Amino acid sequence: MKIELTDISQTKKALAVEIPTDAVEAEIARIAGNYGKTAKVPGFRPGKVPAHVVRQKFKDAILHDVMHAMIPRAIDDVMRERAMEPIDSPDVTDVALEEGKPLSFKATFETLPAIEPGAYEGVSLMRKAAVLEVGEIDTTLSRLRQRAARYEPVEDRASELGDTLLVDVVRTPRQKLIVMPGETVQPEKPETMENVSIELGSPANPPGFDDNLIGITPVPPGNERSFDTRYPEDFAIEALRNQTVGYRVTVKGIRKRVVPGLDDDLAKELGFDTVDALRAQVKEDLEREAEMESERQMRADLLKELSSRVSIELPGSMVDREIDRRLEEFVSRLFQQGVDPMKAGVDWKQFRDEQRGAAEDTVRAALLLDELVGQQQVVVKNLENNYRRIEGVSGATIMGDGRVALIVDVGGLVRSLRLPLAA
Repeated sequence: MKIELTDISQTKKALAVEIPTDAVEAEIARIAGNYGKTAKVPGFRPGKVPAHVVRQKFKDAILHDVMHAMIPRAIDDVMRERAMEPIDSPDVTDVALEEGKPLSFKATFETLPAIEPGAYEGVSLMRKAAVLEVGEIDTTLSRLRQRAARYEPVEDRASELGDTLLVDVVRTPRQKLIVMPGETVQPEKPETMENVSIELGSPANPPGFDDNLIGITPVPPGNERSFDTRYPEDFAIEALRNQTVGYRVTVKGIRKRVVPGLDDDLAKELGFDTVDALRAQVKEDLEREAEMESERQMRADLLKELSSRVSIELPGSMVDREIDRRLEEFVSRLFQQGVDPMKAGVDWKQFRDEQRGAAEDTVRAALLLDELVGQQQVVVKNLENNYRRIEGVSGATIMGDGRVALIVDVGGLVRSLRLPLAA
């Protein structure tokens, strides 16, 4: 087998292969034999069709099967002989196959770059102290109060900002397109929505809703309002941009939001005996979160330090996959927020371009960590006792041999390191 391997770059290779005629003919004969066992040809009994008839009648199918059998096998042989491992399936082109001739093809593929971390005397890490911000406990307690708020019906007054209304809504587009003098295209049919909850003052409300629904009563005749709304050109829902829509809103009920006080009753509702016990648990949780954030920052510093020590060409396919992962994550968040990604006004090409730098950093760190996992060369120094509490770090454990087992998550690619801990 003739092989010509060319380096297009540090990571991209071009391969030209020619498989000799005798090997091709042997594969054709093998596959034709398989066809002959089941081939149905008029005038011959099954399994008794002459080989030359089989090869003539099923020529295209046989050659197709030969290509799909021999090309992957040839590529695997080349990779094994040259100790290479492609990142993705090679891109095969220029296939030439005829009976009585060699099989030739070309392929391009990417491999992992050669990484030489060099001699490591140690990686010094400064671990930021986990300290709570002033007022952080009170802010969290306030959020818990807001989350425990209850709604009570309002019957003795009109609606106010902050109330939640239960309404039926009839929505009618107002646009009329002039076709000929005196003729118009009538607007779409009204759309009716029942039992809709609207919180007065919510930023999600359509323009003009709050102004028109404040002061409305839950009983007739003051429980119905009709008004038009003009949506701005930058409105989140594309179909409503620059549109004028008529609304008829009928209020079926008004509820006010009542936020509980910070007392023992609230604590009991949340599963604690007293408000002091609740405050203590909040403090403990926040301190744990601060420790985790400190650990996360330490890991980020580790990756940054290690990545700065090498300069490598990154495989384009790996970078593209990381960009795809980030895009899919962003789209998933949009869906969770109830936003249609196709109507979100996102320039997807620009988004991908903006993600490229961060994606390259992630791939670079992942490749380097893979190399270090194999070589186990990193030494973590105890720099002025800044790392003395590593045994209290989630995901970092002092092993019996005095080494540190550390889990590092790089953009969803988890790498496990066991590092010497120097004094």
